[in-house]
Amino acid sequence: MTQTESKGIHSISYLARSLWSITNRDLKKWYLAPVLLFISLIQPVVWLALFGKAFNFAGIFTNASFNIPGLNLPASVLNTIGNTLLTNTFGTTSYFSFLAVGMLAFIVVFTSMMSGMSIVWDRRFGFLDKLLTTPIPRASIVIGKILNGVVRSLAQALIVLVIAVLLSMNTAYFSVGGILIAFGALFLLAFGMSSLFVLLALHSKDWQTQMAIANLLSLPLLFMSNAFFPISAMPSWLQAIANVNPVSFTIAIGRSTLLGITPTISLGSAFLYLGVFAALLGTVSIILSWKLLKD
Repeated sequence: MTQTESKGIHSISYLARSLWSITNRDLKKWYLAPVLLFISLIQPVVWLALFGKAFNFAGIFTNASFNIPGLNLPASVLNTIGNTLLTNTFGTTSYFSFLAVGMLAFIVVFTSMMSGMSIVWDRRFGFLDKLLTTPIPRASIVIGKILNGVVRSLAQALIVLVIAVLLSMNTAYFSVGGILIAFGALFLLAFGMSSLFVLLALHSKDWQTQMAIANLLSLPLLFMSNAFFPISAMPSWLQAIANVNPVSFTIAIGRSTLLGITPTISLGSAFLYLGVFAALLGTVSIILSWKLLKD
């Protein structure tokens, strides 16, 4: 082995160790404090348990209250009509299952916000200044924060999926391959969203500003997607936004592989879109870290 090769291996090893130390430091704050995990899961679980169950479209379309006065349609006919309407609208007869896949993207978007917040807090408490005096590559700091957001997002999405199944999510189309594909899409979304919030945090010195910006972006991203209702049911101006929203692509992949709902775009094209989204934001975050993270 030449001296140059030895130095190259040493550099790669040092980069890997520095990246792991930064990522693990942030993850410890999470997995060593179960109350934080519990709190982070409250919101999506509330949406599932309350909103998902309260909007019982199957009950509206298949019970006697939907019967037209004077026709006295039998229950079997009402069920057929209701199930047809549900399938034509949501692609499934279970709106709860439709919403559950949207909640997987929901938890990814909101968990990714914290990847940027950790930089703001590190800067405020002086840890970032100490870190910048070390020979750790600036890119390692950014990538470590991004990976922290990705790991947390996927772990919490898995928990939300288990809770959704316990609350009667339809599992007829579940398969190991389908779940892996769905979580592959969630990985790309988490990487892209974490990169975005880290990118914003590189410019921010105040946690209140960072939180305001994060909330300003995250809520519209969620509501201007297919998380709650099909894009086809939206006004035309909103459809234009939802059709380019990476959250919509992620949910479409999840509903295709977990619920058997035919997507309006091929899975390959959806993954390509998410891959470009993640790679572009990740690259921009790394490039800006060289400029904005100075000792």
